[in-house]
Amino acid sequence: MKKSSNSVCDTCAHFNPDGLKKLGIKTSDFDFVVALAGNPNTGKSTVFNALTGLRQHTGNWPGKTVTRAEGAFEYNQQKFKLIDLPGTYSLLSTSEDEEVARNFILFGKPTVTVIVVDASRLERNLNLVLQILEITNKAVLCLNLIDEAERNNIQINTRILAKDLGIPIVPTNARLQKGIPELIQTISELANNKIKCKPRRIKNIPKDIEKAVQELSSALEQEYPAITNSRWIAFRLLEGDTQIIESLESGEILA
Repeated sequence: MKKSSNSVCDTCAHFNPDGLKKLGIKTSDFDFVVALAGNPNTGKSTVFNALTGLRQHTGNWPGKTVTRAEGAFEYNQQKFKLIDLPGTYSLLSTSEDEEVARNFILFGKPTVTVIVVDASRLERNLNLVLQILEITNKAVLCLNLIDEAERNNIQINTRILAKDLGIPIVPTNARLQKGIPELIQTISELANNKIKCKPRRIKNIPKDIEKAVQELSSALEQEYPAITNSRWIAFRLLEGDTQIIESLESGEILA
């Protein structure tokens, strides 16, 4: 893959650092919720710390042994609460980490989801990226560890990748704070609907499966008018996902 002529996305060209205030663990009275998702060992926690000022509030997710980390920053007089989701390779809910990450993106309804990937191992990370894009309409790809990729002579054409995925891309080296200002501005512009995403979705589905998905999705919307992501939920129900079934029965899906 070739590298684009610009190292940051065009939407991030006019960042105003004076508008930024790191709030650490102060997460009350926030305007937007931002989820950080990604595979393990992508530097996701480093990105989280770079955004929140190296401080975080930790505890466990309700009823889980999985650690929950929260922080916040203020940008242009708006407060952003960050939730650092457990590192996971999939959202198929085969482990507690996967269940927590998936359920927050699906039911927690974050304003923006930041997907942190390792630029030097991009192909390994794309499975999770595509799964997340099936769920959310507002996401940004944080192409972290870009320095490692460059040291390994890996060049990434961010323009083409952004077009293929349908979301903005920001290359970063979070450890050195490179790209973090651009990432913050992109998060802000997504939250305020200044950037429109067209996430890549599954295509070429067999006709019988597509028909079943459409029928079930319509039935879900009639039964639960406030439901979001009915199409994705329909796919999981057809695959017999017990966690989704339990979430429907408990009402969590409408929270």
